[in-house]
Amino acid sequence: MSAAAPVARSQTDMTALVLTAFTATSCIGRGRLEMLTKLKEEHTGLARCAFESLDLDTHVGEVSGVDAVRLPDGLREFACRNNRLALLGLGQDGFTEAVAQSVSRWGRRRVGVFLGTSTSGILETELAYRHRDPVSGALPDSFQYRGTHNSFSLAAFVRQLLQLEGPAAVVCSACSSSAKVFGTARRMIAAGLIDAALVGGVDSLCLTTLYGFHSLQLVSRTPCRPFDVARDGISIGEAAAFALLEPLPASLDADAVMLLGVGESSDAYHMSAPHPEGRGARAAMLQALASADLEPTAIDYINLHGTGTPSNDSAESRAVAAVLGASVPGSSTKGATGHTLGAAGALEAVICALAMQHGFMPGGLNTTQIDPALGIRYLRENRRGRVARVMSNSFGFGGSNCSLVFGQAG
Repeated sequence: MSAAAPVARSQTDMTALVLTAFTATSCIGRGRLEMLTKLKEEHTGLARCAFESLDLDTHVGEVSGVDAVRLPDGLREFACRNNRLALLGLGQDGFTEAVAQSVSRWGRRRVGVFLGTSTSGILETELAYRHRDPVSGALPDSFQYRGTHNSFSLAAFVRQLLQLEGPAAVVCSACSSSAKVFGTARRMIAAGLIDAALVGGVDSLCLTTLYGFHSLQLVSRTPCRPFDVARDGISIGEAAAFALLEPLPASLDADAVMLLGVGESSDAYHMSAPHPEGRGARAAMLQALASADLEPTAIDYINLHGTGTPSNDSAESRAVAAVLGASVPGSSTKGATGHTLGAAGALEAVICALAMQHGFMPGGLNTTQIDPALGIRYLRENRRGRVARVMSNSFGFGGSNCSLVFGQAG
């Protein structure tokens, strides 16, 4: 770590929070080091789908070894792929130890838990349906909806695992879910209801999302290629990503990462398509900049939502051009990780933190010919250089949008 530096206090700084700890697990690695290595190597974790009983010609970002994870005694009611993935992710980078240290500083009731997911443990329900009673149609007695499929099961599991007693909530706003929890935590801390927050997101592969997106004709046969002229859909992935947010201390290491701004909007244009001009995305980005008290020119890199569908990338490019202009470099990292849906916001927040700490902008993998009609500065390859301020976009079905701004202390 770099030497500690005094933190200049301003009106903006008083609302900024530091990421005391952060970690992520996805198809490109468990924990920060492995993910960083794969990002620097420009390695994709997408592979041809061989998940469960699926018969789809597509690529997915599957995390290996999830089914081998066993939950601790006393938490077996939470046994499902989503919570196993959560446990796997929490075990990386000394994250649980960092949470324990936060508890020692603030107390169990002063640390909140705010997590995002889209389908939670729905796979457990899908599997249970295979074993319904042939006469009554009843699900097997072993099926536990409360601890698995129930959306709040993720927060309940994490809360009990780490013995936290502060406020807890799960956000289910599709692909913006685990970006929006940063805003929830920030408001709760600003209101004085808590002193610190564990935020993040977990989403795991299941039949509902894979077949569902396929029915919408949004799944690509090849690894997704965001912003490519021939882009034709998404590649679904899974991930668990977490961060610990706390108020700024008296001094920070120069490479400490801060949450500077949050912007949220809901344009409600269409149930599954963004506003063609990116109206809601533009509003979220502008609000994030205002929240951080930054001009558009202060952003060094933007992690684009960039799903690889024709409509999403087109709408986002219009929003980015309108707010940041055409010169700010950006990319979508979904070509490496796949679209992790409810975990995407938190996963890409961690990627942005790694980019700032290690001085590089990750290139957008699989994209070979950038669509000239999109009119933004899209990076196809990694670029080294100082990255002090970044924006990360996450846009969900129904026009639920969130943009985050992160920065470094030094």
